[in-house]
Formats: sequence, structure tokens, C-alpha cells
Amino acid sequence: MNAAFENKKVIVIGGSSGIGLATAQLLANSRALVTVTGRDENKLKAVHQTTGIQTQAVDSSDRTALDAFFSTIGKFDHLVISVSGSKGMGNFASLPLQELRAGFEGKFWPQLNTLQAALPYLNENGSIVLITAISSVAQKPGTSGLAAINGALELMVPVLAQELKPLRINAVSPGVVDTPWWNFVPEEAKQETFKQFTAHIPAGRAAKATEIADAVVFALGNNYMTGSVIHCDGGFSL
Repeated sequence: MNAAFENKKVIVIGGSSGIGLATAQLLANSRALVTVTGRDENKLKAVHQTTGIQTQAVDSSDRTALDAFFSTIGKFDHLVISVSGSKGMGNFASLPLQELRAGFEGKFWPQLNTLQAALPYLNENGSIVLITAISSVAQKPGTSGLAAINGALELMVPVLAQELKPLRINAVSPGVVDTPWWNFVPEEAKQETFKQFTAHIPAGRAAKATEIADAVVFALGNNYMTGSVIHCDGGFSL
């Protein structure tokens, strides 16, 4: 348990599964007052029933809904934005650009929408963590679209750290993580993809969501860290 989070209000956007949910659970275990959002009411209901964490259905692509949500929450201390989409992967020559546009609509714009809507309510000594992806720097074939989406977010982080000070902002950039994000791929194909991606990385395997969540909680709680991108990728980008 990290006593620094006790009774602190933390919002985890996109926290109904995967890295977001693992982060919410770690924070709740440290006695933070956590609220998780997502679009799927059934998933959110299951999260509340199994963990006791408060949940709220919010579509992060809907700015009006975000404004209403944050005005209801009021002042709070920490924000994790774990919203993501599943579009934008593939070799560029054959990648439909509407798929790449959908990738930006699924992750880039919802993250910025959320961040801007939250700013009036974040305590100035609080913090923000964006969940990006190591595709931003890994330079692997088939990830140019993902590199564009995640790289765009990461390039903003150090600039925002200066604009928003003393509020802190960082990003955590994971590699291959075994989470429901991969459910758009059939199980056999998913395991083959994991095998290919992890064959040459030092860690030799996909990450667990809890391992990435550890990095997120570190970034939230370290009062001297801002404007940074933490690569928690098992060496994928080496």
C-alpha cells in the first residue's frame, strides 16, 4: 500500500479492463477514492460488483458528456487516461487511411478531450498520466499508424508539463501487453502475434497489465517527475 494516495480522489478514464482496471485496483488498494469510467455499462457494473470501485459510464469522444461528468465529480487529485482504440495497425502501403483516421478518433482525440475537460477540476499539486504505446518509438514494420497516434500524444507531454505547472503530467508507454485490447484478433492469431513480437525482446514475453499499472502509479505518485514518458516495454524498443 502507498500511503500517499490515501483519501486522494483519482479518476481512471477507460478503466473497465486492462491497464486502466489494473491501475484502479492498485490505487484502491492504497485507499484512494477511485472512480472508473468507460462506455460499456455492463463491464462497469461488473467492475463495481467485483472490486467495489465506483464507476460511471462516460464516452470520452463526447465532450459534452465529459464536461458534465467532471462538473459532477468536482475537485480531484489525479487523472489516468487509458482510453484506446484498435485501429491503425498494418503496413502503410495497404493501410486504409480511414482506418488510421479511426485510430486517431479512438485514442488521440478522446485523450485530449478528456484532458482538457478535466483541467478546471484538477488540484494544482495533482498529476496526470496518459497511457500511450511503445509503437511511438519502436520503429517496427506495420506500426507506422500507431506510431503517429501515440507519438503525437507523447510529443505533447513535455510542452504540457510547462504549460500546466505545477500540475504534473507524464505518459507511460507500454509494449506488448496481454489485455482485452487484443480481443479484436482471434485467439490463435493473437498468440502468434505475441510470439513474433516478443521473440527478440529482452523480457521474452508479453507484459501483464499489473506490471504496467505499477509504472502508472509510480508516475502519479512521484512528485518530482513531470514531462516524462516512461517506456515500460520489456525492451521492445531496443
